[in-house]
Amino acid sequence: MEAVKLVSSDPSERQDTYRVAYIIHFLLGAGNLLPWNALITAVDYFAYLYPTKHIERVFSVAYMISSVVVLLGMIGWGGWSKTTLRLRMNLGFSMFVMSLMVAPVIDWTSSSTKLNDRPSGAYGLTVAAVVICGLADGLVGGSLIGSAGKLPKQYMQAVFAGTASSGIIISILRIITKASLPQTPKGLKISAHLYFMVATIFLLLCIVFSNLQHKLPVMQQYRQSVHQESTLCPGTKFWAVAGKIKGAAFGIFIIYIVTLSIFPGFIAEDLESKLLRDWYPILLITVYNLADLMGKSLTAFYVIQSMTRAIWAATSRLLFYPLFVICLHGPKWLKTEVPMVVLTFLLGFSNGYLTSVLMILTPKTVPLSEAEFSAIVMTGFLGFGLVGGSVLGWFWIL
Repeated sequence: MEAVKLVSSDPSERQDTYRVAYIIHFLLGAGNLLPWNALITAVDYFAYLYPTKHIERVFSVAYMISSVVVLLGMIGWGGWSKTTLRLRMNLGFSMFVMSLMVAPVIDWTSSSTKLNDRPSGAYGLTVAAVVICGLADGLVGGSLIGSAGKLPKQYMQAVFAGTASSGIIISILRIITKASLPQTPKGLKISAHLYFMVATIFLLLCIVFSNLQHKLPVMQQYRQSVHQESTLCPGTKFWAVAGKIKGAAFGIFIIYIVTLSIFPGFIAEDLESKLLRDWYPILLITVYNLADLMGKSLTAFYVIQSMTRAIWAATSRLLFYPLFVICLHGPKWLKTEVPMVVLTFLLGFSNGYLTSVLMILTPKTVPLSEAEFSAIVMTGFLGFGLVGGSVLGWFWIL
């Protein structure tokens, strides 16, 4: 496959004044993945509530499967394109807000003063909230990435840099709320509640940003030109488009098979540190999120122009399996914090950069009429990788 030439727009016709459209895409990308990061970064809170449930792995499977179900619905049902982007975004972010407040509401309505003395059905409600979060992720993510696929490449880069930044935002928020309160069950409870409430406020702001985006002159110009230049064909078959981008689809699939089979389940549950104790998984998740952000931000300055090289780089990430196994079962010095931090950083950085590269290049390799659908197909294969990786993550405990 030859090098891909990215299509650029005429800056004299469409100027993003003060880069407002770019910033909004960045913030919406952050809001899209913020609920997922909020759930997995509160590992200490949920592990205390449900110590026997392998909560990180259960959350991964529940969230990813429900997200992919929505993506498949968007791909298979041509009528989805008749609904407005604004409606889908508002609905998705509203579902995020509702599901993220379930855990604090359960605590507030519980008659028991003990944090781990949960009312009957609390665990089921928590998992149900995760499922709703996943449904919202499929709706928001598929719509946002599909829309960005028709726009110049900087907007797709903004979306994925935003998704990475959400992990940093959440990690910093979790560290601050955890460190500022006593390390007691009551302190853990209050810190988790503050953490979820601040995350919810950010999601409410995303609803405002989403509605503001449609009123920007630059976005109206882009949508008008796309409408004039091409007609999106809702009947375009999934496998027909997938056949045109099969290499990129495989690349994005293998990236997330590897990532989700290691992160967050293995990192949150299988590693221990006598020095850092329950701070260890939180700090490792923070390292991963920082590296992921660095990787996705790098594409603002440099994008590999060869799709073939990007696909081979994605496939080479299979080497992370033996490396993590060696760190877990190898010599004692490899089981220490430093090697694991280095590996976690590399896992996050490669995930961020290669994801962003493939998602930027792919819509530019098909006709404009299929650009939005190709981005959604890529999101679908990304989702398949997420589901496959979250299921494979259980093999670490077998």
